[in-house]
Amino acid sequence: MVEASPYQSPPAHLRVEPATPADFGRIAELTAGVYRDEGLAPEEFQRELRDVAGRAARAELLVARDGEAVVGSVALVLDGDFREISDSDDEAAFRMLVVDRGVRGRGVGELLVRDCLDRARAAGKRRMVLSTDPSMRAAHRLYERLGFTRLPERDWSPLPGVNLMAYSLEL
Repeated sequence: MVEASPYQSPPAHLRVEPATPADFGRIAELTAGVYRDEGLAPEEFQRELRDVAGRAARAELLVARDGEAVVGSVALVLDGDFREISDSDDEAAFRMLVVDRGVRGRGVGELLVRDCLDRARAAGKRRMVLSTDPSMRAAHRLYERLGFTRLPERDWSPLPGVNLMAYSLEL
């Protein structure tokens, strides 16, 4: 098991909070842009990435703010029909974690993941699961540093040609 590194508090101007409908346009732009720039967004997936209102109806949508600017987002799934890789009620998942390229390396992704873990624990969940594209190596390093391990039996494909790897962390 990979040992989690000591957590350093993020700068005071960075914070995570629930998204509001006023944030949806920025979240759609950020999410679709990051996935497109990474080469991970076939046209049929772009529609889902831009459907922020639909995502917010099925998950707890969180944003990272640097001051007032939305610089990251994630969909935390504690229950419901948005849990493609979770298989029990004591599991939570998160999806579509994105960080603006201009602030990468400043702890925004880690802040969002840690917030998801805290919220899942508070909701009584015992395990966090996630799926990620094999090419997202920086994300894999973050997950592994935080103690996530591969869960290959839950790898899946949401669309032809899109193969995702699963990770999990016992809470």
